[in-house]
Amino acid sequence: MTEYNPKEIEAKWQKEWERQGLHATPDSIEGKENKYVLVEFAYPSGNLHLGHWYAFSIPDVYARLLRMQGHNVLYPMGFDAFGLPAENAAIKRQLNPRTWTFDNIDYMRRQLRSMGVSFDWSREVITATPEYYKWTQWMFLKFLERGLAYQSETPVNWCPSCKTVLANEQVVNGACERCGTVVEKRNMLQWNLKITDYAERLIDGIEPLDWPKPIKDAQKNWIGKSEGAEVVFLIAGSEASVTVFTTRPDTIFGATYMVLAPEHALVQEFRSKINNWNEVEEYISKARNKTDIDRNAEGKEKTGVELKGLKAVNPATKEEIPVWIADYVLPNYGTGAIMAVPADDERDREFAKTFNLPIVTGYPKAGLEDFGKKVTKYKLRDWVVSRQRYWGCPIPVIHCKACGTVPVPEQDLPVVLPDIEDYLPSNEGKSPLAKASAWVNVACPKCGGEAERETDTLDTFVDSSWYFLRYADPKNTSEFASKEKLKQWLPLDFYSGGAEHTTMHLLYSRFWHKVLFDLGLVNEAEPYIRRMNRSLILGPDGQKMSKSKGNVIDPDKEVERLGSDSVRMYLAFVGPYNEVSAYPWNPDGIVGVRRFLERVWRLNSKLGGENENSTLLHQTIKKVGDEIASMKMNTGVSALMILVNDWEKKEKVSQEEYEILLKLLAPFAPHMTEELWHTLGHQTSIHTETWPKYDESRLQSSEVIIAVQINGKVRATFSASSTIGKAEVVEKATGLPEVQKWVGDKGVKKVIYVPGKLVNLVVS
Repeated sequence: MTEYNPKEIEAKWQKEWERQGLHATPDSIEGKENKYVLVEFAYPSGNLHLGHWYAFSIPDVYARLLRMQGHNVLYPMGFDAFGLPAENAAIKRQLNPRTWTFDNIDYMRRQLRSMGVSFDWSREVITATPEYYKWTQWMFLKFLERGLAYQSETPVNWCPSCKTVLANEQVVNGACERCGTVVEKRNMLQWNLKITDYAERLIDGIEPLDWPKPIKDAQKNWIGKSEGAEVVFLIAGSEASVTVFTTRPDTIFGATYMVLAPEHALVQEFRSKINNWNEVEEYISKARNKTDIDRNAEGKEKTGVELKGLKAVNPATKEEIPVWIADYVLPNYGTGAIMAVPADDERDREFAKTFNLPIVTGYPKAGLEDFGKKVTKYKLRDWVVSRQRYWGCPIPVIHCKACGTVPVPEQDLPVVLPDIEDYLPSNEGKSPLAKASAWVNVACPKCGGEAERETDTLDTFVDSSWYFLRYADPKNTSEFASKEKLKQWLPLDFYSGGAEHTTMHLLYSRFWHKVLFDLGLVNEAEPYIRRMNRSLILGPDGQKMSKSKGNVIDPDKEVERLGSDSVRMYLAFVGPYNEVSAYPWNPDGIVGVRRFLERVWRLNSKLGGENENSTLLHQTIKKVGDEIASMKMNTGVSALMILVNDWEKKEKVSQEEYEILLKLLAPFAPHMTEELWHTLGHQTSIHTETWPKYDESRLQSSEVIIAVQINGKVRATFSASSTIGKAEVVEKATGLPEVQKWVGDKGVKKVIYVPGKLVNLVVS
């Protein structure tokens, strides 16, 4: 038999699968249940990195398992093509964003095919095509019609480098998540979506979902539901009052001072009565340039300024208390004012100690009905979707002096993003589209008078809030997707993505879907049954991969050197996919996986034995299927390695059982198994075969396979009685030739034994 040549085999089968349309998914197959497996679609960065391989190839193992288990599986791919990263990269290269993006898509599409992933490319969607964003615009107008989209003067995060507004979720430690520049606070006229109207439903809807608790908790914490009361404090010597929100109205007798957000309207209203106005004004100016996240950070040094000359009256004690401003109180949470009870609140106590304010203990508890109106508040703010950039979906509204804001008529959609010469952003906060006068100046659809198009574009998270729906019906020109086709595929059975999107894309898309549900456009209120955040692949040095650190691994080079199947299987082997962990890239590890595949290849020369119907084979069938389903592919690969180790000791292996091995291996190494399958005389694809079945009665055995590790690495295996003791295990393990060569004359310093499973010999 010829030697294993992945380069030749993989190109051959990728071409053949494409010719056959093997991965094209019909909307239904009689007798098969539909399963929708999804990964977050690709951003067209220009080339695949190991993160793409890890993100896309491991769920592909799961999708392939489901197909072999008899399901009709949709596993699609597309491109999240609009947005800041693409535009910034294009500007850096002095290219038009459209040219840069679509050239990258063509290049990445070819690379993605080289992975051997079973994407249904016939359903590809690209958010930057008019065929797609026509429906993004159509949905936006539905939000506008329902009162869920509005324009208002809004305090926003402005990135002076990217020259655009950022949502709170796109600011990390006070800096732009994309470029790292410290953001500024500005007041600007912005388009917002009323996600706050759905805060309670976003919390309630998450409970029944099959999601890990950390994802659920992260969304709940971001929404930040608080139940409490609003209490009115009078301002001494005036008819004015301040309403505060508190989660502990029973502690009002212990309130010894009040704190306002620096932006609170009362501060400006009483400017003339505040004796230290210059100090107050300076503090307000500093607070304006901080993000909400920075201002509210745990452990932050407490700062503030007393509004001298102003006192509030505690409605419980009737005593006058000082009024302060402090940046940890946010204008858009609660009422922008709090009553401070330092005896019962850690943050209030720290503030009181810092500024020598009174702390009262032993006060009586108040009843809610005595002073407060019961209310529920949320930290979640409305979603700012305006972006002052060129490369985005045009907002489909027209501004008329006579008629106000007018929606673009449905028959005029899409509003096509024009090609413009000058696509560079400006410091004034205007989109580059404002320079395209021929595009901007139009007749009002309502009165026919002179009017102007909206020049801001939509946040790219709007584009990705519904892309998974389009996969169900990507060629539809009369609607974004028919309800019948959506019913066949939604809700998604499995959705994998990055942990960084838990409080951005994942939250936004749930909100978007609930609005579509209320509009009667989708069939269910929640889009994703099962969500899982994936782990990360680090550089060989254990650090996050970065060009500046010189630790980036080019997957194309690894494929050229060892083959796509080796890269896929190594990534499956590094650790559980369903735990938010980080695994360093190990060059020796991937070589070990390549050698394992070569060993499977060579087993082909041993065919001709009788079926053994061994317990180990049945245990392996069960183990591999169970572990793929639970996204713990690493232990599934280990089970396959143990089986191959056992078979290598035999003179002959039966073809029937070898074919079972190939089927178990097929989701991990689709190219090699396809080649071997056809070498054995089969005419149809191994990937259309039925997943092997195990015999329950054969799972229990009086024998177990013990793995022998040297310093944590498996070097041998042997079978033994399930009742074998530790001393006998060590004796048998150290007597194995493949173990002796690793131990040599070093001696065993420590023995770690897991009964019935493994022994780890620690040598010096």
